Amino acid sequence: MSRLPKVCIIGAGSSGIAACKAFADKDIPFDCFEKSDRVGGNWVFKNRNGMSSAYRSLHINTSKAKMAFADFPMPAHYPDFPHHPLIAQYFDDYVERFELRPRIRFETEVTGCVRRADGVWQVTLNRGEVRHYDALCVANGHHWAARWPAPRFPGHFDGQEIHSHHYVDPADPVDCIDKNVLIVGMGNSALDLACELSHAGAARSVHLSVRRGYYFIPKYFGGKTLDEDDLHPSQDPSFIHRATPGWYQRWRRLRAIRAAVGRPERYGLPAPDYPYGAVHPTISSEIAIRLGSGDVKPVANIAELKGDRVRLVDGTELPADVIIYCTGYDIRFPFFNPELLDVQDNELPLFERVVHPDMTNLFFIGLVQPLCAIMPIAEVQSKWVAALLSGEYALPPQAEVRRRTLKDYRRARAGYLKTARHTIQIRDCALYAHGVRREMRRGERRARRRGNALEIPARAEDISLAQLTPS
Repeated sequence: MSRLPKVCIIGAGSSGIAACKAFADKDIPFDCFEKSDRVGGNWVFKNRNGMSSAYRSLHINTSKAKMAFADFPMPAHYPDFPHHPLIAQYFDDYVERFELRPRIRFETEVTGCVRRADGVWQVTLNRGEVRHYDALCVANGHHWAARWPAPRFPGHFDGQEIHSHHYVDPADPVDCIDKNVLIVGMGNSALDLACELSHAGAARSVHLSVRRGYYFIPKYFGGKTLDEDDLHPSQDPSFIHRATPGWYQRWRRLRAIRAAVGRPERYGLPAPDYPYGAVHPTISSEIAIRLGSGDVKPVANIAELKGDRVRLVDGTELPADVIIYCTGYDIRFPFFNPELLDVQDNELPLFERVVHPDMTNLFFIGLVQPLCAIMPIAEVQSKWVAALLSGEYALPPQAEVRRRTLKDYRRARAGYLKTARHTIQIRDCALYAHGVRREMRRGERRARRRGNALEIPARAEDISLAQLTPS
């Protein structure tokens, strides 16, 4: 090969730095642009880029062992579920250990990405600088563009409304102390905030507005972390794991949940009207105690806002001073023109959750919602992209890429409720990572048959899409 392609990486959060490491290992030239002044993305409390949703009390809800990168374990002195400053420090240590910090350009925002007719990416930075790249790697995260109820609830509210993305603590940015607080949602943030605000000295009352039934999972089962027996995505599952039906694995997990905390309706929550696994489960060990103590009161969905009160769909009215919407996030890429890439309802089918099927020099790292942590998934994805860019791996023919993308996307969506939350879901992290590695091996054979997997001209400006897409 005359040279390796040059890559632009957008973002230096946990997924972006995984891409930096994988590309550096293959000597692939890259520029990584980070809007903030440090790495870590969502795990940097009050991140200067304004995109972090970390609140003051946030802890991880997958164990440190399953969250860590395969080649960089978390320190032994970390607790099972570390507080966010320890996670941010871990990412700082990662970039220091692998000498990645000099490769990242901080306080630099990518404001525009245009794909020329010849396939080259023209990238515009916030100071007006324009650069050109053979490939584009997007790692800007998907927990920063707050999604509000749509349509908004009718009526007028005299109190204060915020999205959980902006919540910091009981007094910031909205004063919840001795106030009647209504929390909308049943995800991880909703339960964390409900538990925190229901403690003595915080809110006067905490009501949890729930639209449908949810399963919640404690962090420990019989003295083990909830994921202690799960495989790390860097480990290949055994034949027995691969052959075990998904319904049986879900049934076994549901049996363990019921043994630990019982059924949701035991705590006044509505019974789920779907099988376990059709909705991303919520992790909390404390919510059962707060519900059982009456400190958090589950209520129905909002029907109307009525000044200093809220009317629920069951006709009940509640006093409310603060409403916190824990209603998830939209997937957004503000640097793309909608004519090039416009994501509606969070729908973005990708080949193996990474490669755009029509623009195969456009990659998305960490754009998944797994039951495990994103970090080791991003690591596997980054190694795969590095193999492609280094010429060790070749994609299938484009028609096959498109066909498999659509087939896999439909199959993945089939097992979940049709909501914007579940468009990027991964059910079994070990099986997904195993599938990516299996595709890597197939692509390595394709690359050897072709002799030279990727011919790159001397200058990015001269590259053609045909040289990035096998016939």
